[in-house]
Parts: sequence; structure tokens; C-alpha cells
Amino acid sequence: MTGYLYQCELALLELAQRSWDDITVEVRLEVLDDIEFLYGDTTDPYELLQSKHRENAGRLSETGKDFWRSVASWIDALTALGCLSAGTMPLLRLVTTQVAAEGTFLHQLRPGPERSVADALARMEQVARAVEPDNTAKDRKKFTDLTSAQRYRLVAAIEINGASPLMSDLDSSLARTLGIRPGQHARAILDDVKGWWYGMAVELLDRKNRTRASVTAQELQCRLEEITDRFAGKNLPITETLRRLTDAEIAAYKDDLVVAQMQWIGLKNRTIATHLRDYHYARAQRSAWLRTFKITEEGLEDYERLLWDEWDHVFTRHTDAIEDDTPTVERKAAGKRVLDATMDKAAGMPARPGSTTEGWIGRGTMHSLAGRAQTADDDESVGWHPDYPDLCQNHNEPQGQ
Repeated sequence: MTGYLYQCELALLELAQRSWDDITVEVRLEVLDDIEFLYGDTTDPYELLQSKHRENAGRLSETGKDFWRSVASWIDALTALGCLSAGTMPLLRLVTTQVAAEGTFLHQLRPGPERSVADALARMEQVARAVEPDNTAKDRKKFTDLTSAQRYRLVAAIEINGASPLMSDLDSSLARTLGIRPGQHARAILDDVKGWWYGMAVELLDRKNRTRASVTAQELQCRLEEITDRFAGKNLPITETLRRLTDAEIAAYKDDLVVAQMQWIGLKNRTIATHLRDYHYARAQRSAWLRTFKITEEGLEDYERLLWDEWDHVFTRHTDAIEDDTPTVERKAAGKRVLDATMDKAAGMPARPGSTTEGWIGRGTMHSLAGRAQTADDDESVGWHPDYPDLCQNHNEPQGQ
């Protein structure tokens, strides 16, 4: 299981590394190889990558499955691409947590001045023609069945990257590559990037309902900027995503005061549902802020006091002309004006001074205040109907009183 997760996270790390040089690079998973990289103007991969994760990082074996199954996989891919004998060869990389030890052909295929294709090829042919081990016999035969020219082209394209970071070390490498500096939100930013990436990986790996062929470095950078911006400065992170509430979710609020407040001014069900969406997700977002220590209860109370003050100005302005004998229709109309004007005000009020906050947070929080009104003597109550204090008191009284 760790090996499969390693493949996904290694693909993200490699894509992030390439994004510094070419924003058009694309990554694919499990098409011709474990991981593949393409440029935006090409249809064939310029690199095929095999990922191998071993918790006990010892020596990579010249006769082992990790190497020879990779070779067999590359031969199949190159045959499909039609470039075993001619044309442009992709880079064939084996990224492994094990070590390519000195004295082996694996060491000779590492990048650097000690790389020797001719010496590595001679030793590979010797190992491939041996009788043992049996568990790689078919894979080694694929190699020996190639012509000498094909074997040379293949080996010349192979690059061994040993001693790669273990799964447990990938996060620190990824954070450095993405430019996420240690700080208050570093872990949250990295988690958000990885959460997005695993969603992308599922889309890339879903062969039955594949919705995308690749992910570009540009997409990664755009997502990183979106996530980082949410945590920049004093802005509170937005982790909730709005969607239309289901009938069951709406029905769960049918007896709540927040709904009664809207019914008293004559709002229709469709309009109430729209307001409930703000209320529902604002509650969830505020809860997440408190739970993850993004805001204190005192800070949230300060925000609510500012919202209450704006509502108080609006309510006073729109209900000042209401008298005891004002008709019911006019009283409801005044309540609608209070609600609309209050929502406009709340949408523009940030949860922290000097920051920005999504409009639905303010609107939904204002509805939360309306849902807490208790009696006519409640100095912190919020409502829309001119007579909402008395209506709230009646609504909140126990059955039979």
C-alpha cells in the first residue's frame, strides 16, 4: 500500500520540481509506466519513471525484480511507442529508496561523471543470460531477445536514481520544492495541496471514467497560489465549499427560529433555502476555525458584535415609521427591507479587521444571530420583522405556555 501511495506522492514532488523550469510540463499515471512526463506540445512522453519504495533501504540488486521488471515494462512501453530501434527515446528513470552500490552496473547507470553505458551493458547482458534467479527469467529474456543495437539504445536511456527519500521524508522535500516556508500555516497549506493532488490522482487512475489525461505544472502552481492566498496575512482560511442543500438538510431546520424569522416576513421556500445555505456553511466554517485554532471565541464574539451593530442601524432606519396600527402587509414589507439591507452590509464585513472574508460567512453569521433571539428583553437579539421580539418570545416558550 505504501508503494502505491509513494508513486502518487512522488509524481507530485517530481511535477513540482519541474514546474520551476517549465510550467507546461504534464504528468500522467499508469498509462505506459508508473509515472510519465510530457511537454505541452508533445503527445509522447519524454520520460518514463518507475517508482520503487522499500522501507528497509538496502542495496538494489542486479538480479532482483525491482530492476528487471522495470526493464520489461520499459520494453513494452517503447514497443508501443515504436522507438526501440529508431526515433527519439524517452528518458527511462528508476527512482528507488534502495542504494545503487559501487561495483554494480546499477551504479554505472547513475547520472554523473562515473556513468558508463558500455560497461553497464556488458554486465547487464551477463546477468540477463544467467540461469538464476527464476523469478526474473521472463523479464531478462525480454532484454536478451532484443537486438544488440536495441539493447544499447535501451541501456543508454536508463538512469538509476537510488537512495531516494522514503515515504515519511517526502513531505519535507515537497514543502521545500513548493516554496512553503516553515510557519503558522505551513502544515495546513501542504495538507491542502496534497488533498487536491490525491483528487487529481484518482481522476488520472480511474480508467473506466477517466475525466482527464494529465495534470500540468501550471495547474499545480495555480492551486498552490489559491491555497497560499487563503492563508496569507490576516485572512482566515476558507475550507467549506458551498453547494445547494438537499431537501433533508433543509427539513432539518424547519422548526428552528432562523426559519421562523424568515417566515414571519413572508419569504418563500426557495428564498429561505438560499439563506439557509449561507447559514449552514457559515456555521460549519466558524466551527472549523474554532476547532483548528484559527480564531478564538473572543475574536468571534467581536465579529458578531460588529455585525449586530450594523443590523441595529438598518433595523432602526427601516422600522422607525412603523406604528401600532401599521397594517400586517407593510410590517412584513419593512421586515424584508431589513433583511435585504442587513445581508448587503454583512457580506462586506471581514471576520478580522483589515482582511477579506467570503460574503456568505457574514450573511450566515447574521442568520445565526437571528436564530439565537430569545425574548423581548434580549439586548443582543437580531430579527427582521418589526415585531420580532414578541414573536421570538412566543416561538421559544415551551409547549402549553
